[in-house]
Amino acid sequence: MQRWPVLLFLAWVCFLFYAGIGLFTSGFLLTRIELASSSSCSDPLLPPPWERRNLPAGSCWAPQRFPKAVLVIIDALRFEFARFNAAKTTPLPYENKLSFLHHLVTSQPRHARLYRFRADPPTATMQRIKGLTTGSLPTFIDVGSNFATYAIQEDNLLAQLAQNGRRVVFMGDDTWEGLFPKKFFRSYFFPSFNVKDLHTVDDGILQHLYPTVDSGEWDVLIAHFLGVDHCGHKHGPDHPEMAKKLTQMNEMLRSLVDHLGNDTLLLVAGDHGMTETGDHGGDSEKEVNAALFVYSKTPLFGTGPPEEPEAIPQVNLVPTVALLLGVPIPYSNIGEVMAELFSGDSDAVSAALQQLSVYHINAKQVDRFLHSYSLVAQDLPAEQLQRLQELYSSAVEEHIWLLAQVQGATLVPPELESRLGSLIGRFQLYLREARAMCTQTWARFDPLRMVGGCTLIAASCLLCYVTSELAAASDSFYRSCLLYPLLWGVVVAVLLGLARVFTQEGLDLLLVSSWAAAASLLGFFWHWWGRHPKRARLAGSQPPLASVGLRQRLRAWLGLAFPMGILLFRCGAMFSDSFVVAEARVAPFLLASLVTLLVGKLHWDGRLTVPEGPKQQFLGFSSYRREIWYLLCFVAMLLVCVRLSGFFHQCREEIPQCRPSLFLSPLASLRNTRAKNLFYLLCVALLAGLAYAVRSWLRHYGNLNSSDPLVLFVRWGFPLVVLCIACYWAVASSAEDSLGKLQELVQVAVVAFPWAVYGLASVGLLLLLCNPMTVFAKDTRESAGSIVTPSLGVPSSEVDFLHVIPQIYKRMQESQKSRLERGSCKAAVAAYGLGSVYSAALVIALTLLGFLLMLLHSERLSLAFLLLFLEAFMLLHIHTRARGLAGDTEPFSVPWYAVISWLLAASQFFYSTGHQPIFPAIHWNAAFVGFHLDHSTNFLPAVLVGANTFASHILFAGTGRGGMAVEKAVQEEIGVL
Repeated sequence: MQRWPVLLFLAWVCFLFYAGIGLFTSGFLLTRIELASSSSCSDPLLPPPWERRNLPAGSCWAPQRFPKAVLVIIDALRFEFARFNAAKTTPLPYENKLSFLHHLVTSQPRHARLYRFRADPPTATMQRIKGLTTGSLPTFIDVGSNFATYAIQEDNLLAQLAQNGRRVVFMGDDTWEGLFPKKFFRSYFFPSFNVKDLHTVDDGILQHLYPTVDSGEWDVLIAHFLGVDHCGHKHGPDHPEMAKKLTQMNEMLRSLVDHLGNDTLLLVAGDHGMTETGDHGGDSEKEVNAALFVYSKTPLFGTGPPEEPEAIPQVNLVPTVALLLGVPIPYSNIGEVMAELFSGDSDAVSAALQQLSVYHINAKQVDRFLHSYSLVAQDLPAEQLQRLQELYSSAVEEHIWLLAQVQGATLVPPELESRLGSLIGRFQLYLREARAMCTQTWARFDPLRMVGGCTLIAASCLLCYVTSELAAASDSFYRSCLLYPLLWGVVVAVLLGLARVFTQEGLDLLLVSSWAAAASLLGFFWHWWGRHPKRARLAGSQPPLASVGLRQRLRAWLGLAFPMGILLFRCGAMFSDSFVVAEARVAPFLLASLVTLLVGKLHWDGRLTVPEGPKQQFLGFSSYRREIWYLLCFVAMLLVCVRLSGFFHQCREEIPQCRPSLFLSPLASLRNTRAKNLFYLLCVALLAGLAYAVRSWLRHYGNLNSSDPLVLFVRWGFPLVVLCIACYWAVASSAEDSLGKLQELVQVAVVAFPWAVYGLASVGLLLLLCNPMTVFAKDTRESAGSIVTPSLGVPSSEVDFLHVIPQIYKRMQESQKSRLERGSCKAAVAAYGLGSVYSAALVIALTLLGFLLMLLHSERLSLAFLLLFLEAFMLLHIHTRARGLAGDTEPFSVPWYAVISWLLAASQFFYSTGHQPIFPAIHWNAAFVGFHLDHSTNFLPAVLVGANTFASHILFAGTGRGGMAVEKAVQEEIGVL
């Protein structure tokens, strides 16, 4: 088999899958178009009565109410954190800690108010900052920008403040630096991505906050605290550290209010909430339910607060702050102004007129945006746009008429006063329906692209299956199957490109790639179908009807139908919401079902009963019976491992009654010192047991007899890796405030020990790459005897080509022959570890990868990794013994049930290592294992988080097809050397 045709074929298959996935995601993860337009003071949006008179200096669109504002963002401030519940006698660690907010609301009801601040998903920090400043809705595909923060090009609140000469001072999360470059009068940025660091950002803000406020050299001050969010990621909300952090925020707010002047507006907001595990990113109630607190030393509200806090969308903050500060509302805003903040001490009629004026401005701005967006994107529903336009026009007309009626009147009739209130409701209806329409439009899927992507992926999978069945029959298959598909794909791509050029339309590379991929697939199947007609395929794929009975053909068909049916069922289940939500239980169930069906098929074929005749004579009665019992024992142990893996589950927001596994939280979150110590000893014992088991296995098969660098590394490097990981776990799990003067040393150790593991693992992998052979060869002189050969007989020419390990031994003999020819004896080589020459290299590599991946997870998940290795071991032995009992003599062929069971096991342990395919379940702290400060690039944290997320797939991929095939070949073809 030539190398280049195979590599070219694999590249083509990768292109097919990438095209299918890209086409699907382009229809599933939609983005909205960002308009480049921006608002300005000269825009004709001023409503009556302000359009007929000049506004005060420093005001645009509406009179400025506050010259200064302080926005305090407490990251992940869930509403329950800010609300005070006096009925709680024994509050949870996160309850009743922000008591100063409750004190202001109760003692000054017309000066302060607490709101439920509803965030739009995705609830990641960057997307929430974007929503809090533009007034628009980031889509889910924007969540990828949470790592690579790009400058916001859309019109936003900070751009408006800078354009209108306002001095904006920022301190805190350095995400703002990338989003708003050169927009700040003064800034104090602190690294934000290290979720294990609870204090650096907050302490840095507190160092500059009060001096900056007292200096007066600012118009808008933004302080973004991260300690609460990082505490949630590290410990969860129900932890004493959360109580300390919220108490610190409470004292900060108390001191800040004392430093504020009477002309300053204070806003305290959470950008999102957090789950019970301290994560965020999804759309569960606790993630989207943040808090907003508004306060001023001058009266803000005409009435007292309601009994139940009002819920407002986060985008409503943008038009409100803009008009309160006297700057234009950002162009793309779809938020609704919080009109009650414009009432003040006025009477009911004056307050209603004030609110109508700001609603009028808000409605004009939203109407302008919808008109501009519909011209560019053309994806907003025309009927809804028409209805909204009619609603807007009628409300504006009635507003102008009502102003004419009440102008100059000393007493407003009750019917006009009621109409003022009704008109406020119509403006509110318009703004809320406009926002709902945009939300639905930007979350709308493209079914045609999604179906096309799924079809491409399914056809690519069928291509792989056909290739696996046909490639073994012909050495020239890869050369013959590539010409027509590639030719068809290139022709279609060229034709589409020419069509785009002549029609002068933009070239959509994704669509061109998808059509080229589809054409190449059609070319392959057309060529294959033409060269292999149905009759010939049937004749070549199955024996004549007379020679094979119905029972045998049915068995052969079921042997393929069972595993492929389970695979198709799992793929089809992805189109069901309930199966997707419960996939963490579906994958283990399918794996257990597949293995059970394998045993059932062996029993139906009569392979689990002791044979008579030649089979019994070949294996012997006792050995065959022992193989059957071994198989059944391994199956039982596998089912136990599958069952135990369910204890390491993460929860989805769709299952509110679910409680995440206690093993997911790090040891540092445990309050009971005794339990923490016991778990630590157990985790270290499991880690050491894994290293000892691997070394014992290698020693048993003779792979630790030589003095090569790789063998020496396994002897001494493995214990050093275990020691470094154990030390890192010990330091990381220690309470931060109990170490006193050793804190600086601990910070060094937290970085040094992971780097030691990274270094040792890298050295081991490099040694393995340079010389993967762990065979110890010893030459001897014998006066008689023959060359050692495989135990099944003298190698034939076919065996020489198929079985590589005897050839390695033959070359070892030949390399020693020249030194032994002087004597009369024949050359003989005693080779230790040759029987596991491939398996040993694979086991060493997987063990090193396992150490690295365990380092990136919390300590107690080492129990899950132990189950992972045990389950992989069971699967290997089940497949080996099942093939032996079934009489499969082809050493390098892997049955489909083995491939599918490997796939299901990888999926199973994706969930059993604390993961879910949702944003809140991503283990962000993996990006800072071995790093104390923020990363300079996004590549390394992406690699670490990706390795943490796909740890099971990495490990099972490493022990896949090659591991099973080589292990089988070794057991059957190699004798005692």
